[in-house]
Amino acid sequence: MDGAAGEAGGAGGGRRTPPADRRKRLTRRGWTVVLSALLAIAFGLIGAFVRVPYVAIGPGPTFDTLGQSGGTTVVQISGHQTYPTSGELRMTTVSLNDQVTLFGALGLWASGRYALAPREEYFTPGESDQQVQRENVKEFQDSQSNAEVAALRHLGFPIKVLVQQVVSGSPADKVLAAGDRLLNVNGKPIAQEDDVRAALVGTKPGQTIQITFQHGTDAPRTSPLTLAANPDPKAAQGFMGLQPIDRADVPFDVKVSLEDVGGPSAGLMFALAMIDRLTPGDLVAGEHVAGTGEIDEKGNVGPIGGISFKLVGAREAGATIFLTPEKNCAEAKAADPDGLRLVKVTNLDSALTALDDVKAGRPAPSC
Repeated sequence: MDGAAGEAGGAGGGRRTPPADRRKRLTRRGWTVVLSALLAIAFGLIGAFVRVPYVAIGPGPTFDTLGQSGGTTVVQISGHQTYPTSGELRMTTVSLNDQVTLFGALGLWASGRYALAPREEYFTPGESDQQVQRENVKEFQDSQSNAEVAALRHLGFPIKVLVQQVVSGSPADKVLAAGDRLLNVNGKPIAQEDDVRAALVGTKPGQTIQITFQHGTDAPRTSPLTLAANPDPKAAQGFMGLQPIDRADVPFDVKVSLEDVGGPSAGLMFALAMIDRLTPGDLVAGEHVAGTGEIDEKGNVGPIGGISFKLVGAREAGATIFLTPEKNCAEAKAADPDGLRLVKVTNLDSALTALDDVKAGRPAPSC
């Protein structure tokens, strides 16, 4: 009875109940709205979370090589007299972010502070982030070693020649090891790495020479070495299969302490800081000097990348003078660094001379 009354009541109300399938069916406009919303959500998720094959490059942190970082003195010298310094010798860096999403890339580009570049220009395809990190750390460590050799050579300290690496299967393999000190090659005393190459001039594959070396603290010993054919077709002399490298031969320690910094471009600023600490007087006399440049063991200063961003970082850190590798001068001038004086350097000696000129108020080479 109740069910029948309910049906009668519904009919008596004069309204027809639409079928269930009509109540749930969306109109064309409704489907358009839903699909548009889904596409917008998908695009938002892709833009916010999916990485693009680009890196963002911008100004990185700067560090005063005469000062401290994280409470630790950046350039530490123990076992030798050091002298007080003033002013700043500030190394500059570039930030490189390869965790860039689409929206992040657009935002960084729009800021005007960063540039975007294809990832393969900075990372070898297939190379992992860990491999890149190891390479950057090695380059940074090599820059410290080169800076130490260049600085101490400039100051007249002795240099020794070590075996940097040995080619597997070469004549030197099984005879010498990385870290061995070279004393004499083919009857020629070895005082710098160039002497090793000079000692092989005029030799032939198959010729046996004598090589004197020292392993660690062991007594020096001499061994015969039969030269092989040189893998370089342009080189006529015999081949030993080792890479020599200059290193400082001093009874004191020089150490650079910086974390989370990689690459070779701080070498010049490290070398200048070492010289300033090891010599009386004041290299920068209170000036705020920044700079960059890769340095080799003989003090030659090479160009680096990202100098326009380094200029921004230097200026924001309060620098008024920027030591600029000669081959970076055109790019540095084009960046039009407001308030920064660009001083051109080609090697360690020219950088020291330029700083003396600045200190004395004389004109210094400029870009």
